[in-house]
Amino acid sequence: MLLAYPFRVLVPRRAAPEAATSVAVALLLLAAAADLVPTSVVIALAAGAGATLAGLRLSRLATRRDTDPTPRAAGVLLDAAVVAAGLTAVVLPLTDLGHTLAVLIGSLVVAALATAGLHLLPGRSRPAASVRLRWLVESTGPAVGLALAGWLLLPTDGLPVPVRLGAALTLGGLGMAALNAFAGPRRRSGAAVCRGGVLLTVGGLVLLATLPSAPAGRVALLAVPPLVFGMLLVAVGAADAADDAEPADAAEPADPAAAAWPRTVLPAAVLLLASGLHLGAGRAPDRTSVLLALVAVPPLVLRELLRAGDAPTSGRRAAHRRPAGRSLRHRRATPARWPGTPEPPPERGPGAPEGTSTAMGAGSTWSPDHSSAWWGPNRRPSLTSGTPGDRAALLDALAAIGEVSVPAGALLLVDLHGTEGIGPTAREDVLAEAVHRARAVIAADDLVTGCTGTGFAVVTAAGPVLAYALGTRLLSALSPPYRLAGAMLRVQTSIGLAEVSGAGPADVLRQAELARRRAVQLGRDRVEWYDAFLEEQLVRRLDLERELPGAVARGELDLVYQPVVDLADGQPVGAEALLRWRSPVLGTVLPAELLPVAEDLDLVGELEWWVLDRACRQLSDWSVGVRELWMAVNVTTRELTTPDFVQRLAAVLAAYGVPPERLVVEVSEPRVAGDLPTVVARLAGLRSLGVRTALDDFRAEHASLAQLRRLPIDLLKVGPELVGARPDGQPPLIDVVVNVGERLGVELVAEELESSTQVEGARRGGCRYGQGFALARPATAERVEAYFEEFPSASR
Repeated sequence: MLLAYPFRVLVPRRAAPEAATSVAVALLLLAAAADLVPTSVVIALAAGAGATLAGLRLSRLATRRDTDPTPRAAGVLLDAAVVAAGLTAVVLPLTDLGHTLAVLIGSLVVAALATAGLHLLPGRSRPAASVRLRWLVESTGPAVGLALAGWLLLPTDGLPVPVRLGAALTLGGLGMAALNAFAGPRRRSGAAVCRGGVLLTVGGLVLLATLPSAPAGRVALLAVPPLVFGMLLVAVGAADAADDAEPADAAEPADPAAAAWPRTVLPAAVLLLASGLHLGAGRAPDRTSVLLALVAVPPLVLRELLRAGDAPTSGRRAAHRRPAGRSLRHRRATPARWPGTPEPPPERGPGAPEGTSTAMGAGSTWSPDHSSAWWGPNRRPSLTSGTPGDRAALLDALAAIGEVSVPAGALLLVDLHGTEGIGPTAREDVLAEAVHRARAVIAADDLVTGCTGTGFAVVTAAGPVLAYALGTRLLSALSPPYRLAGAMLRVQTSIGLAEVSGAGPADVLRQAELARRRAVQLGRDRVEWYDAFLEEQLVRRLDLERELPGAVARGELDLVYQPVVDLADGQPVGAEALLRWRSPVLGTVLPAELLPVAEDLDLVGELEWWVLDRACRQLSDWSVGVRELWMAVNVTTRELTTPDFVQRLAAVLAAYGVPPERLVVEVSEPRVAGDLPTVVARLAGLRSLGVRTALDDFRAEHASLAQLRRLPIDLLKVGPELVGARPDGQPPLIDVVVNVGERLGVELVAEELESSTQVEGARRGGCRYGQGFALARPATAERVEAYFEEFPSASR
């Protein structure tokens, strides 16, 4: 009992079987290393334990009735794969086929079953062909390096050269593919974890086939860790991929650059270690070693050439490497001239008159408008830009700047938002003022040229770091309001940045446009780099925009429910309805990805009324057994503030015979300030109807606390960040919120509780209710109803 206590505290309950199995395998390996247990027995016990636990986990997935048929089929195939892996390690070596041949046959069976299962697993990414080619190029060199390490480390006695070379190449490819899965841009997804586990499992079997079998030595024990942990990761990843629940960090986009070092450092470290051991044993490099080393060189060179043209990567590296005070030099570039326009004004010499302009000065910039070739100090930009001729002009400018500048320069596409409701003349005035402001912050050698009716382009000879700094200065210069006929107009700005070097002018323009679109999607008033993974994200966005319209009519929406419990006694008091989109094309889409697209397509109202209708219908079904539990539903302030919201909701409640007090309408606190009087009126109307109201995502700031006193709410939902101690040693903010809530008669719900420590902190802090993975995960209506039945006295 004394030893079990820290194990229960440190290891989450859900992961306890995996943790116990891992500890047991580690103890078996130590016993075998000390010659206390035969190697063959350790391999059999470890592989059997891993296969048994992983098989049980996957069999539950295969028999779950609350998932789609496709994830269940994936569970069946992956379950068969791990069972086959266990049998391969334990049984096949005892057959008459021979150790190596038997294990290799089993490896092929495992690989075939696992590949079919991964193909059916939800969440499997489909990157563009260009992205896949880029990954292949970047992975080939390190993979060959891992193969060279395998060649140096694999035993030479009793192993034919072709078998040894084939095993080394296979291990190198599997190892690099596993690194890509665990350190790639979607490394946190369950599908990636499952794929990495499959690769480790097959790699362990390949090691088992090539290393000397027991009792020849203990070196075969090296196959145990990847084999066992690979099988466990297959089960964990498959469960996460099929699970409806959203992880705590799902809303955060993956950063490909953040995990780039394992794919580069780990293969190099393994190769250095293998070379050191090989030379330390007194063995000289053989012909195959030299050949593998030479084969690794061309992919590495090609990878570096590709990275040299990667604008954001090189820019961010340079930002961290460049010493303070060091600047990037650039030359004056000769402007390109497009057909049908006059020659640009000559460069002003030392004795030239004051009114003469320089060729590329901030006060004399060019325009692709055919009626006005240059945007001089007294010239207005024309709204006819954006024509094919203008595009050709911008391409000429990019080609010219790329030929003569050092470094090659960058393109910034600037788009102004908020001018849609004004006339064309007023739009011209705004654009003219924006160009005037841009001239004040750009360098003398930078170009300002038209590109769309609501924006312009800046071509600069500066490098990527200084170009990004220019983008931030442009944001600051363009953000103040614009005066129009006595009124003030506020606009938002989106800037896309692409480096000119390493790509042709057309590619640079496309990259900058993709970056600008990303800036729009992320909320505007920002500068966005182009990077190689941006296209994959935008393709995903386009797929969402194409498939979401009509999803309600096609019956693709679904609800899961997360219980809310009383922290005093652990009894459930209600549940929150959470939207899921079961797209046959895109898989399960969570609200964090779904709702921004729905807002842009003006589909939020349709989705929210579907959720309200389905939640009330489910609440009516639950009334038979658990009559006092309530249901919480999120609504946006945009839908809440519609004039007929209260009346429509009353009609839905009446249609299903649901008592109003059993429904809780939640609204997000950060969004209520935009139309606070109307929000207050609607919440008061809901309470007069009998519906309870809740304020979600409360931030405990001064403005939020002042706003809280005006809102007619019954429940206040706070995150775990308010529960824990603050870094400055001050007491948790939850104390302040609880005091305010008590004075206002508001009960607190602590949400997103992910650990027992957070649950205990919320309870001690004064929160009455709790919600989160540490208490209960979101699940289908049937599973939640079964969960409620475990608490027959549940009635709040």
